[in-house]
Amino acid sequence: MIKEIIQEIIHENRILAIIVSKDFSKPGIHFVTPCDFSQQLAFLNHSSGKIIQPHVHNVVHREVQYTQEVLFIKKGKIRVDFYDEEQTYLESVLLTAGDTILLAAGGHGFEVLEDTEIIEVKQGPYTKDKDKTRFSGISSRQVIMRDER
Repeated sequence: MIKEIIQEIIHENRILAIIVSKDFSKPGIHFVTPCDFSQQLAFLNHSSGKIIQPHVHNVVHREVQYTQEVLFIKKGKIRVDFYDEEQTYLESVLLTAGDTILLAAGGHGFEVLEDTEIIEVKQGPYTKDKDKTRFSGISSRQVIMRDER
């Protein structure tokens, strides 16, 4: 099976996640998220000598209703299990070192398949238990793999 370079996990016309494969490369700036996402994800590829003009970011008040998080898999291998808003299991994907995923909606769980290092980025401030509702996930026997990554 051919590995998709940018893969969207969609359920009922809603993007649950966007995966950027470690193999993705495109010159310039390539945003992979819709403009209305509260977390923006872009891939930047510039040649040596490129100047990015100095800038500051302006104060813009935004309302964030759901936490969206980005995971950068530095090392290892994990399985990501996707759930809908009602906590019903949908499908799973494998991520390996170099892959990036933006978790945008629905639920998700993970199984670490190899020793793994991950960098996580999400909106703050973090409110501990107010930020998430934990629930029981699937067993390994119930996994439905989306593809062979």
